[in-house]
Amino acid sequence: MGDKSPKSTQKKASQKAAVADAAASKKQQLVTSQQATKAKAAASKKR
Repeated sequence: MGDKSPKSTQKKASQKAAVADAAASKKQQLVTSQQATKAKAAASKKR
């Protein structure tokens, strides 16, 4: 557990960043799909 070598800290940091990045992109996809659904509903109401 106490591995403080630069290589291991770099690896941990990149893994954390990758996880955060994946979560952010998932969130963005969800928002985008919700917006698309709302847009479709609005478009169908206009017709």
